[in-house]
Amino acid sequence: MKTIIKVITGLFLATTSINTQAQSAKATREVDSLRGVINQLNAANKEVSQYLAKFDTLDYTVFSNQQWARFHESHDQHIKVYWPDGHVTTGLPKHLEDMKALFVYAPDTRIKQHPIRFGSGNLTAVTGVFEGTFTKPMPIGNGKFIQPTRKSFKIPMATIGIWKNGVMIEEHLFWDNKAYLDQIGLGK
Repeated sequence: MKTIIKVITGLFLATTSINTQAQSAKATREVDSLRGVINQLNAANKEVSQYLAKFDTLDYTVFSNQQWARFHESHDQHIKVYWPDGHVTTGLPKHLEDMKALFVYAPDTRIKQHPIRFGSGNLTAVTGVFEGTFTKPMPIGNGKFIQPTRKSFKIPMATIGIWKNGVMIEEHLFWDNKAYLDQIGLGK
């Protein structure tokens, strides 16, 4: 009888040991897998943080100070831009031309804050405050101009960026054009 008890105890211990080793190996694989996921998330968060830092520099420094030669730091040469009025442009030269036009009649145009900023993967979203003063004649074509009203504008805006290789390949701009025109005295 003692022999049978010893054999059963031995089998029980052996089975328990094998089962524990199998569970331990499985747990190790699961932990390693989770570490891999965490590393991927950390890398993605770092990339999004870099994009958002570029966005801050773009609006606060480059755009607001009209440093047009620096736009390649954040924009692809073939960037596609969706404007609030519905027109779409392709290529950095055309995008720069459109942005420069904003400064012709409001040379103090600026964006100096991003109250909301976040991203995921290759997408970023920022809100800002788009402001300036209509102090110079506004060209409207055929050599005609609208004379300055000297009125200021301060409107909320948002930009959604799609990034690839460290630069935006698409930019979606949003602001209320009616509010913009009303504030500079042209919308009523």
